[in-house]
Amino acid sequence: MESFDLKKLANMRMPFGKYTNWRLIDLPEDYLIWFSRKGYPEGELGDMLKSVLEIKTNGLEYLLSPLKK
Repeated sequence: MESFDLKKLANMRMPFGKYTNWRLIDLPEDYLIWFSRKGYPEGELGDMLKSVLEIKTNGLEYLLSPLKK
């Protein structure tokens, strides 16, 4: 898992697709799993999506809730 500023991870928004402007941490797990099968976007966004899936898989989203703006 990549190292990110947790505040940034809690507030980063999806820049495209069906869930445009949703916080990454609020994306449905099924959507994140779809990316894991089809391929993540390049760069920081892809790394963050991977991290969010890991967080959700382990039931840790509540840790980022206080960091949302």
